[in-house]
Amino acid sequence: MRKMDNGPALPTAVGKLTAVEPQRQRFLTVRIIVTTFHSTRSTTDSLTSKQAIRLGLADDGGLFVSDQLGETKVSIDDLAGMSYQAIAQRVLGALLPDFTEEELAQCIAEAYGEQWADEKITPVKPLGDDYVMELFNGPTSAFKDVALQILPRFMARTAPADGDDNEKIMIVTATSGDTGKAALAGFADAAGTGITVFYPEGKVSQVQELQMTTQAGSNVNVCAVKGNFDDAQSAVKRIFGDKKLAARLAKDSHVVLSSANSINVGRLVPQVVYYFSAYAQLLEQQVINVGDEVEFVVPTGNFGDILAGYYAKLLGLPVKHLVVASDKNNVLFDFLTTGTYNRQRPFFQTISPSMDILVSSNLERMLYYMSDKDARLISMLMNDLKQWGAYEIPSGMLAKIRQIFGTGWADENQVREMIADCWNKNHYVIDPHTACGYFVMQQMPRDPLTPRVLLATASPYKFPRVVNESLGLDATGTDFACMDVLAEATGTTAPAALRGLENADVRFDNVVEVDGMEDFVEHAAKTL
Repeated sequence: MRKMDNGPALPTAVGKLTAVEPQRQRFLTVRIIVTTFHSTRSTTDSLTSKQAIRLGLADDGGLFVSDQLGETKVSIDDLAGMSYQAIAQRVLGALLPDFTEEELAQCIAEAYGEQWADEKITPVKPLGDDYVMELFNGPTSAFKDVALQILPRFMARTAPADGDDNEKIMIVTATSGDTGKAALAGFADAAGTGITVFYPEGKVSQVQELQMTTQAGSNVNVCAVKGNFDDAQSAVKRIFGDKKLAARLAKDSHVVLSSANSINVGRLVPQVVYYFSAYAQLLEQQVINVGDEVEFVVPTGNFGDILAGYYAKLLGLPVKHLVVASDKNNVLFDFLTTGTYNRQRPFFQTISPSMDILVSSNLERMLYYMSDKDARLISMLMNDLKQWGAYEIPSGMLAKIRQIFGTGWADENQVREMIADCWNKNHYVIDPHTACGYFVMQQMPRDPLTPRVLLATASPYKFPRVVNESLGLDATGTDFACMDVLAEATGTTAPAALRGLENADVRFDNVVEVDGMEDFVEHAAKTL
């Protein structure tokens, strides 16, 4: 069954895709202090990055963007051999210019230290004729750690909008599986903050659920929701837009709400760094020369992981194509091939639960830039999505998008086949989300002159039962028994934090209806 679209959605017009002229790639990074952020749906706001991070979401429901993105280019000449931390300092300095160099250095040092299992943070390794970038070496074994280890540090260096020194931040986040634990781990016991995480009941893996429900910390709250991720995410957005709730929280508890989802620009921009890190490692391994283009294949549901690659391209990284890999919930595939986004479709619970999403929030940011920053158009499209469950973009805009973004998807059987294929051919174990990307990459026409990097988004030990089934191993016991079988059969080791969940005490067993989420947040805020 072939699900790869080899038409215009996977572009081949090389001449049209150069990110910036070679001479511009060699400019040194220069800070633009006048960088401001506003909503994708209007240009009335004029916020610093610190203010945008603290707020999380614009008042009109839009996502914060900067019209200066791309005016500052990041030098790539000397990336080879540069540490992840040094690359982060350079890239984040361009994206968040109102943070001082000292503030960024402190945030980076705290976020990317001994809690990572690999000193390269996001190491790039050969995978047959291609490459894989491991994004799961952080404390919760998922790519979300890259951003959620540093977001609380960013947040701690923001200031209350009205000067209220007693003001506290309540992080409210919906998760499809991985964001929740990574956010909990990042914000647990962080001064001046609390965190409430909602996840869809019965629609995350056993390991993912235990990661959240056993989380330590005096300021954390976890709750299952009777519904799917889109239900929870939509409710969280409504909570952010509830001005009466905001007034009550401010008056009664001195609490403001913010987000740790990738709708928060502070969650998004740290992910840009690992695209530059991948390029630096390919330079160091002498796979490419400075200025050579690279393709990235990205498993994604909410579009944040791949949007970060687009931001990297705007900053001057020679990205040839960004390829969206979806699972059976292939709403992004349909959009990128037809120009129509339609969430009025069946929702499938798959073996890649973190990608089981029908409303990809971060797509809105890409549409803003691809529409030549037409906030009015974006507002109309998002209103259509809310009112009718669908929208259609202009044909010229779709053609522009398809020059950069390719797409493909894998069904359940193909995901299992790819886990086995990757192990048999490369002796490398991948999780079911990464397997979606691996399948799509196998379907792509290969350009021998352009290296391809697959983003591995989670440890296979977060989904040991599915991986064991795919590899023909025993999958009849608990997830922890499956971990032990997988480790013995493959010679790999389960991350200690995951294996240790077997004996961890469950702290949270709350379950609410979707319409009960607001009351849960209000109660949690009173405990801060």
